[in-house]
Amino acid sequence: MKIAFTADGTNWDAMIDPRFGRTAYLVIYNEESDELQGFDNSAVKNEAHGAGTATSQRIFELNPDVLITGNGPGDTAAKALAHMKLKIFTGAQDLTLRQAFEKYKNGELKEF
Repeated sequence: MKIAFTADGTNWDAMIDPRFGRTAYLVIYNEESDELQGFDNSAVKNEAHGAGTATSQRIFELNPDVLITGNGPGDTAAKALAHMKLKIFTGAQDLTLRQAFEKYKNGELKEF
């Protein structure tokens, strides 16, 4: 299973970025290979509109099974993500990726 995180860095100690569309990084954890890989998402930082849609497109390309984020995607991004077989979990703000992953595994995050 592949799990995506919105994050402010690319390692397990990075904090979850509460923003979906303007997240600094998308980090993918592949449970099968136990690999963590970060993807720079700063290209959307200065977009006036469409950051959520652009990030949704990136999520589509990375094709994770689960997305863990802080506040969750906005309406337009949520509609774009709805076409994927993707489970979205929110409420991970103020947590590191490691902490968010543990809360996810323990069923302690809210499904969007």
